[in-house]
Amino acid sequence: MDELSKSNAIAIAAMKAQSQRLRVISENMANADSLAQTPDGTPYKRKVVTFKNELDRATGVNKVVVDKVRPDASEFNRRYDPKHPAADRDGYVLAPNVNPLIEMMDMREAQRSYEANLNVISTSKSMLSRTVEMLR
Repeated sequence: MDELSKSNAIAIAAMKAQSQRLRVISENMANADSLAQTPDGTPYKRKVVTFKNELDRATGVNKVVVDKVRPDASEFNRRYDPKHPAADRDGYVLAPNVNPLIEMMDMREAQRSYEANLNVISTSKSMLSRTVEMLR
């Protein structure tokens, strides 16, 4: 496998990983207002994506892949709503530990990484086309 193909494989793997990250971020955003339904119930727990390097033995390159999608360990938020069916005796309801501002920042970071890897593919494709043209 030539070097341009290897760089494409690395960029494609990174784009797949960032796509999975965007899906998890979307899930977090969609559930940001999901409250528990009972006083002892728990609301949606934010999910976090972790990555790892993985050697592709067929190509001999290290690729980034999603390692785990795990729940965020931070505490749930509490909202004062004594009329909600899930309110505790003090009138507080557990709310998801999702901060839309953080999710938006994560989304932008994932988007930029995805676009950067798309540019790598575009550049290597252009270099390969120019090389083929020169050889004609």
